[in-house]
Amino acid sequence: MANQYVLYDIPSGKAPSVTWSPNPWKTRLLFNFKGLDYRTQWVEYPDIKSTLEPHVAPNPGAIAYSIPTITCPDGTWIMDSRKIANYIERQAPLPSLHLDSIYLEKVERIWSQFMKAFMPIFIPLVPKRILNPESLDYWYTTREKMVGMSLDQFESEKGGDQTWNELEPALREVTALLKENEGPFFMGKTVSYADLVWVSILLFNQKLGSDVFQEAMERTGDSRVHLDLMQAVEPWCGY
Repeated sequence: MANQYVLYDIPSGKAPSVTWSPNPWKTRLLFNFKGLDYRTQWVEYPDIKSTLEPHVAPNPGAIAYSIPTITCPDGTWIMDSRKIANYIERQAPLPSLHLDSIYLEKVERIWSQFMKAFMPIFIPLVPKRILNPESLDYWYTTREKMVGMSLDQFESEKGGDQTWNELEPALREVTALLKENEGPFFMGKTVSYADLVWVSILLFNQKLGSDVFQEAMERTGDSRVHLDLMQAVEPWCGY
């Protein structure tokens, strides 16, 4: 369709695939919140580079080509969830994402800290619980190189309670932020991109398994505010 966007996402499971990774969740939630017409193009990990390389410049970091990426109705390609949010906000300013909210900067900082500390838990679990067979070799090869050991060793030496203990302050910080304006959103009754960013973490934990999600909720200090946020954002979690 002439006005349709395409969202490139990483599949989990066959027929139908569902979103699992936090960064693609940010963009899917964004498209649904804005009410934009889009379709999903599922791309297995080994095919990401060949799919994106002809159309976008590589990221400067270790992962040159990444999901989410979108194509716009005018043929523009955009890679990186925050760049996508900035672009979409200019193209479709209503309803607003409130990208100037003081909460967004705080939540994005916590998001990055959380994901880095979360690695000993999620990196070993993703291939066991989420990925299709087509992506397994790629994941094990690249992630073992990234962490400098086998994923089983990474999990046993770095994961478990020591990881959750490191994650707990971040979870409690978000709890405090959600309580500042009496929720369910960070800005009280007003939805903002900060909500979509944090919900991407919660949905990822949920997809990793009930044991992971339950542990995360217990570490928040007050799971109610996180569950209330998830319920409030649920209308934008569809496909």
